Amino acid sequence: MDYIEINGRRVGPGYPTYFIAEMSGNHNQDFGRAIEIMKMAKENGADAIKLQTYTPDTLTIDSDEPPFILPSTNTWGGTTLYELYKTAYTPWEWQADIISAAREIGIDCFSTPFDATAVDFLEELEVPVYKVASFEVMDIPLLRKIARTGKPMLMSTGMATIGQIQDAVDTVRAEGAEQILLLNCASAYPSPPEALNLRNIPHMADTWGCPVGFSDHSLGIAAALASVSLGACLIEKHITLSRAEGGPDAEFSLEPNELKALTDGIKVVEASLGSVKYGPSESEVGNVVFQRSIFVVEDVAAGEELTSTNVRVIRPGNGMPPKFYDDVIGHRASKDLKRGTPLTWMMVAD
Repeated sequence: MDYIEINGRRVGPGYPTYFIAEMSGNHNQDFGRAIEIMKMAKENGADAIKLQTYTPDTLTIDSDEPPFILPSTNTWGGTTLYELYKTAYTPWEWQADIISAAREIGIDCFSTPFDATAVDFLEELEVPVYKVASFEVMDIPLLRKIARTGKPMLMSTGMATIGQIQDAVDTVRAEGAEQILLLNCASAYPSPPEALNLRNIPHMADTWGCPVGFSDHSLGIAAALASVSLGACLIEKHITLSRAEGGPDAEFSLEPNELKALTDGIKVVEASLGSVKYGPSESEVGNVVFQRSIFVVEDVAAGEELTSTNVRVIRPGNGMPPKFYDDVIGHRASKDLKRGTPLTWMMVAD
């Protein structure tokens, strides 16, 4: 299927890019801040706000054994998985109210479930679509659970190999899910440019025959804009009210002015892509004066030879194309020609 539908809106090639603002844990456990982030997303051009539905206990166990401690090279290095998720999760008791507020604001709202209980919970909230995180795309039981809801699925690919992505796609299609959108993604936080591999986007579309987007964890907006030019029809990006105020994902999140610049920039990229077309556009027609063509530059009498002195290639472009210059030199004028006349074949004698 070449598009999916989110709340009745088609998302895919040829349709306006759909923008998801990821709140993640940047609410810093403050419900009011969560609502403010959502309002900011709407005001600055986002189509949807996305939550994450998990608790520390649905993702991991409370342990400070070495396997559960994040390495120092990680953005959250030194803390345990349990401590990170305790800080970053969005309380489940908030989520119905956030979704209700989103409807009032006029922005789509859905979530990423991280286990079966989260799927059941979100089904009760009637979310329109599900996002699968990149680290969960290999969780086949979870994929089956989500696919059986019949809702569209957005699946980040992260570190998955082609074989693992194929397994994921085959799994959800076997459960009857047809509305699948894959997201090119680098699971590094923040992602360096060389890890993004944006050329995956058209390759993924060709390989799996579904629309493809870009879940972007890089700094700035350049990569997201570039992805649209390569065919990304959905962009996901983390947002925050202010990086200075902190938050688990603040380092690689966009502030309001940056979000606005990105959503505005996407519209410019879409308009700039246009279609395969050569020759002057409507906006260029008036600039034919700057093209070059063959003109008579001295008065020439009928029968007089046309030479490099009395005929030149100059601006504007009203005369014969310059490629015929050598063909007319040495011929004679078929009639009197005044200086400043654009030359035509009717003025050249055999």
